[in-house]
Amino acid sequence: MSRNAIARELKTQATILGLFVATFWVVEIIDRVIFRGRLDLLGIIPHSFIGLRGILLAPFLHGGFPHLIANTIPFLMLGWLVMLQETSDFFIVTLLTMLVGGFGVWLFAVPGTVHVGASILIFGYLGFLLFRGYFQRNLPSILLSIIVGLLYGGLIWGVLPSNNGISWQGHLFGFLGGVLAARMIAREKRFYGK
Repeated sequence: MSRNAIARELKTQATILGLFVATFWVVEIIDRVIFRGRLDLLGIIPHSFIGLRGILLAPFLHGGFPHLIANTIPFLMLGWLVMLQETSDFFIVTLLTMLVGGFGVWLFAVPGTVHVGASILIFGYLGFLLFRGYFQRNLPSILLSIIVGLLYGGLIWGVLPSNNGISWQGHLFGFLGGVLAARMIAREKRFYGK
């Protein structure tokens, strides 16, 4: 790949991640300033038909600026690592993580609670990156899995039941969505010889 092609690809990746993060921040500013936090009610509400809409909306909603700040850097870092081999992987992993993670929260979390935050995506990216090497079985993927394990492996404890107010279900099912995405993308690459 030429230098210009790499520069274009990096610019595309930065734009995609920037648009996601800008959306997170704009939505949170609007939620706090205009709606006084009530947009969070659009998150995942387990066992509630209306709560299903949160499967697609919850990753864009946060329970305040500290929650958003805590999610921004890991989202950028892990999101970019997902794109490292192919930018299109980011969209597949994001969608599968939202669906698997969101439905898992909706089915298994405590009824009447509301779940929001991009951490469902962060844990999906973590699951994808940790298992990509196992499923793809090529040197770059294996090395990336090892590096992510060393840098971010401590996050794995977030999938276990923890403090009130933290959606460990979102972390767990987001992680499983990422693992599923790693398996599906590896199968596709083997099938099409990529």
